[in-house]
Amino acid sequence: MKPQTAQLIAADKARLWHPFTQMKAWAAPAHEPLVLVDGEGAMVRDSEGREYIDGNSSIWTNLHGHRHPAITRAIKDQLDKVAHVSFLGSTNEPAIHLAERLVALLPDSDLTRVFYSDDGSTAVEVALKMALQYWQLTDHPKRDQFLGFTNAYHGDTAGAASLGGLGTFFDRFGAIHFDTHQVADFAALEALPEEVTSRLAAVIIEPKVQGAAGIRLWPEGMLSQLRAWCDRVGTLLIFDEVLTGFGRTGRMFACQHESVAPDFLCLAKGLTGGYLPLAATLTTERVYEAFLGEFHELKTFFYGHSYCGNALACSAALASLDIFENEHVLENLQEKILWFEEMLSGLSFLPQVAEIRRCGFLAGVQLQKAPGEPCDWRKQTGARVCVAARKFGLLTRPILDTVVLIPPLCISKEQLSSAVHALESAIKDATH
Repeated sequence: MKPQTAQLIAADKARLWHPFTQMKAWAAPAHEPLVLVDGEGAMVRDSEGREYIDGNSSIWTNLHGHRHPAITRAIKDQLDKVAHVSFLGSTNEPAIHLAERLVALLPDSDLTRVFYSDDGSTAVEVALKMALQYWQLTDHPKRDQFLGFTNAYHGDTAGAASLGGLGTFFDRFGAIHFDTHQVADFAALEALPEEVTSRLAAVIIEPKVQGAAGIRLWPEGMLSQLRAWCDRVGTLLIFDEVLTGFGRTGRMFACQHESVAPDFLCLAKGLTGGYLPLAATLTTERVYEAFLGEFHELKTFFYGHSYCGNALACSAALASLDIFENEHVLENLQEKILWFEEMLSGLSFLPQVAEIRRCGFLAGVQLQKAPGEPCDWRKQTGARVCVAARKFGLLTRPILDTVVLIPPLCISKEQLSSAVHALESAIKDATH
């Protein structure tokens, strides 16, 4: 190990606290964290000079690759103007243009208004608070509850966590959660009594696929059914496309597979191409107009963050949308999706693979101890496979014993093949 790498790791272990990480294991003397120092395209490099395919798109954010010249140039150009100005009492050109572009991406919807925040959790938080206040302002204050789905993940802030269906993450914070209900599927939703549905402010779902649940797919038609149900019971519908947005499923947004539009659309992660934090919550004129009034009526949406509408982040997002157009990203992605599916199918013959779940460029490889016998989650089989994958040039992360493979959209077919072969070798190596 290079002296500089050793110094960086020692300082990290002495001072930092990493997310979703058991720090006792992280800080153990035998553990060597990767210190990532640069990247290009679908590749990243660590401080020791080792290269890896970025198999989880830097926690599901990167779209067009690291150091894409168009995004880099857009950020630099904006830096020569101004990095950040307040969005409270003023506005800025990149934020205005980005809102226009986002609305234009959904021409067949009623989504016309854009509210900026910082990340996926806050995008959801905005939708929840807007929904609550909407019903208050329209004389339905008893619509003060929410409904989510089992195994869902919508973020870690208090409101977003209230809708999460993964007990390991959220149960211990139940005392500060919003009043919510959880159902497993559409049948359970239909079975809800009127005393519950009449209290619902909104229903939230990850369209097409639940990400943190291990890439678990919804049945075809789920979004259409859910939209009709919400209209029938008179509640609002939130689509959390923090993961699925911006091409991950093969369309710009997952909801476009069924031509269904929500009342709120939450975007983050890939919004800037994975370069800077930025989130957006899109909503309708119907919702927006309920907040209009005189100052003394206190209809204002009293919510915001210091970096709302950040000019640098909005410039990066505009450049990312330009790349979609100029490089025909979605069109070129279709062939790679088919190749991805073909390559992944080869893993199904491994006895350690229970199931492969995939939607577009989102894949989850469910591991098993033996055919029909699940892994003991305490053995951290998924984590051991991901550590082994580094030896074969692949960097990714597990969700318990599901290894997630979500490469950048820019990845080549050859790199896709290498990534899947690396995962196969890692599974054999870690479970020998």
